[in-house]
Amino acid sequence: MQESVRTSTRSPFLSFVPPLSPLSSLFLLSRSHSRSPSPSLAMYVFSHPLLSVLSSQIKTTIPLWCSGDCAGSDSTLSAPLSLSLSLVSFVDCGRGSGLHFEIGDPADFRIAQDGTVYAARTLHLSEKTGRSLDIRVKDVESKEAWHTRVNFSLPNTPKQEESEMGEDGIVFPWRSVVVGGDGSVSRVKRDWVIPPINVPENSRGQFPEELVKIRSDRDKSNTLRYSVTGPGADQTPTGLFIIDPITGQLSVTKPLDREQISNFHLRAHAVDINGNQMENPIDIVINVIDMNDNRPEFSHQIWNGTVDEGAKPGSVVMTVTSQDKDDPNTANGMLRYKILSQSPESPSTNMFTINNKTGKIITVAAGLDREKVSQYTLIIQATDMEGNPTYGLSNTATAIIRLLDVNDNAPEFTRDTFYGEVPENRVNEIVANLTVTDKDKPGTPAWNAVYRITSGDPTGRFSIPTDPTTNEGLVTVVKPVDYEMNRSYMLTVVAENEIPLAGGIHRTRQSTATISIRIIDVNESPNFDPNPKQVKLDEGLPAGSMLTTFIAHDPDRHMQQSIRYSKLFDPANWLEIDPNNGRISTIALLDRESPYVRNNLYNATFMASDNGVPPASGTGTLQIYLLDINDNAPRVFPQETEMCERPDPNAINITAVDGDLNPNAGPFAFELAHRPSDIRRNWTLTRINGDYVQLSLRTGSLQSGIYEVPIIITDSGNLPMANTSYLRVKVCQCDRHGDCVDMERIMAAGLGTGAIIAILICIIILLVLVLMFVMWMKRRDKERQAKQLLIDPEDDVRDNILKYDEEGGGEEDQDYDLSQLQQPDTLEHDLVKPVGIRRLDERPLHPEPSYPLRSTAPHPGDIGDFIHEGLKAADTDPTAPPYDSLLVFDYEGSGSTAGSLSSLHSSSSGGDQDYDYLNDWGPRFRKLADMYGGNDD
Repeated sequence: MQESVRTSTRSPFLSFVPPLSPLSSLFLLSRSHSRSPSPSLAMYVFSHPLLSVLSSQIKTTIPLWCSGDCAGSDSTLSAPLSLSLSLVSFVDCGRGSGLHFEIGDPADFRIAQDGTVYAARTLHLSEKTGRSLDIRVKDVESKEAWHTRVNFSLPNTPKQEESEMGEDGIVFPWRSVVVGGDGSVSRVKRDWVIPPINVPENSRGQFPEELVKIRSDRDKSNTLRYSVTGPGADQTPTGLFIIDPITGQLSVTKPLDREQISNFHLRAHAVDINGNQMENPIDIVINVIDMNDNRPEFSHQIWNGTVDEGAKPGSVVMTVTSQDKDDPNTANGMLRYKILSQSPESPSTNMFTINNKTGKIITVAAGLDREKVSQYTLIIQATDMEGNPTYGLSNTATAIIRLLDVNDNAPEFTRDTFYGEVPENRVNEIVANLTVTDKDKPGTPAWNAVYRITSGDPTGRFSIPTDPTTNEGLVTVVKPVDYEMNRSYMLTVVAENEIPLAGGIHRTRQSTATISIRIIDVNESPNFDPNPKQVKLDEGLPAGSMLTTFIAHDPDRHMQQSIRYSKLFDPANWLEIDPNNGRISTIALLDRESPYVRNNLYNATFMASDNGVPPASGTGTLQIYLLDINDNAPRVFPQETEMCERPDPNAINITAVDGDLNPNAGPFAFELAHRPSDIRRNWTLTRINGDYVQLSLRTGSLQSGIYEVPIIITDSGNLPMANTSYLRVKVCQCDRHGDCVDMERIMAAGLGTGAIIAILICIIILLVLVLMFVMWMKRRDKERQAKQLLIDPEDDVRDNILKYDEEGGGEEDQDYDLSQLQQPDTLEHDLVKPVGIRRLDERPLHPEPSYPLRSTAPHPGDIGDFIHEGLKAADTDPTAPPYDSLLVFDYEGSGSTAGSLSSLHSSSSGGDQDYDYLNDWGPRFRKLADMYGGNDD
């Protein structure tokens, strides 16, 4: 069945087609008058109550036929890419689902499985050629099929509408009529009315692309200029829309992107050449038509979900979501989900399903078992265009589903009977290890085993904790077991999990096993009974007295072992024990007042050892409770005190102490001794009570000092004991407060032991320093005497050399042979030395006046070196006289030119003295030469 849709071609600009569907529409077709061989088709659709504009759109009605009683329903085809044209339905065939749609020209058209027809690309029709479209529908259940064909051609436009169109396209004139939805025409106030303009995004046409032409009816009498303002024109983004100021043609300059800006609001202006506004500004709304240019994007590429193993079908696992930037109100943004694959495909290939609209993943099959498959991996696909697989865009993500372990497996013992052994008297020792198997996940409460003893241990000597790593049961003895009492144990134990089994599991919740434990006999130590053992005795029991028998028993009745006894601890060394029978006797007197007795108890420890292999020993404590007897005499307390020398106040309180207990202690009787006789004359006792008396001076006073007052004290024992105790009393002068003044002074001026020791050390150090100083003085005197022996002789060359405050160094010639000084005859040889070759600074040959030596303080080191060099030279001199010979130090030798002091007077005459040689001694003797020389001047 074919249906051709044609309209009259009387006018190429405008045609009216009566509405064939419940939505009333007005179709206007315009042909571009370009010079291209194939004129492009432009269609605009207007619907009331507001006029709308669709660019490049074809809209027609197509009847669809079916066999039998089926009646065709209208469908709509649209030219823009990915724009929904119509929904093909069968309202009269009684079928709304189970239909499969196919299209014969998938290059230009597409059809979804719900019957929606889309244009695959922009259609271009000419006046002569048309297009046809084959649509096939198949019923999946009944296998019935239907077919229809649609022919397209350029419609004819009525000639009476030619006045509303321009030669270049649609013209929106300034007019005062508006066409209503029912076709009626009404007169309104003069104003611009431009319906919204729909422009597809991502257009590939030539730019600028014309959209609509606006014109005012006043341009017939005036020259007008048109302009647009707003975002996209003169505001950001600028330059998207432009208008021809002369013709009013509005165009777009580049492709639009709905995801960035979905609509533009412009204002059109009409002014004359002088800039005067001729019309009120009119709003132009440009809607960007969405194209399917964005793929769905998942929020996460990997989704993680969990579900309990054994979950029932319909259990929700997780929900995956994705977003599409396209318009969600169109099929471009309507997403559908599906599961592409499942891994592993066990126990079924379809264990999960997904809600195609919400993305919720649920279970659809039973049999999820973590012990077989612990994790599933699903590949999820999201497709726009409502899931159309042919022309919808899609994307994928991965969903990982982990099965959570539930307690669907009870622990099972690996054996029915376990064996173990333990030595007797051991505690906290592992007897046996119980092993179980559990298929649940290790480390979870569904896997952790709990062991419990149900029979065979009425006294609770064993426990079974669980090893958290291996899940084994550790049979541990917690109370000592006795081989002589029970040689073996047979325990019944059960194992179960920390949590109960999951519901619906038809198996026993616990496993049972038997444990056979053998007790190993060991040599046990002897035991004293009772331990400790206490006996009561009077103190003062003499040595050699038998106290008691302390016997130990050997628990190993079957071994027939002998026991020997020994003393282990006896701090006062009072006791001994017989090694064979355990009889304890004294070896010293028992004294209750001993420091080793605490609260009348004396403790001694003994040891019993058997002859087993290896030997074992045990200890026992004997506690001796000593009863008091009157064996200690009382004594005065305090033993020292002080008292004022005046009779008032002159009394002190004293008491007595007794090592015994009552009734062998107080009350006490106090009495002053009769000797010496002055005791009762100077002192008196006044009884206060049975324990205290008052000691005071009689009338008068005593001289300050220390007095020993003998006092006889008697206790109240059955056999009373008396003792003369001395009280040391210091009698002193007291102040008005009754305090001893002398005592305070003594205490203030007194020195402690440390201070006395420090003073003695200082005195010793001072004496040592004085002794060292005396020794140093003596040594210095000896050194001074030794120095005089070397430098005192008058014939020493150094004694005759005088210093005249010269600033130069020392002597030029310092290498002297001291042995030559002891030979005066060598000087005669020097006298014959010619005068002409004599040094200016050498000693003159004539007698010279003697001058006293200048007092100098030579360096101690220089003096010491000089002395040692002289001694060394004297010791090594071969011409020196013997050590014990008599030496003469005041002999100057024969031929000496030195004269006596009286010669000084005779020399003043100048008769026999010639001082001309002073001129040869140099400039330092110039003054002497002038004074005593032979010069007449």
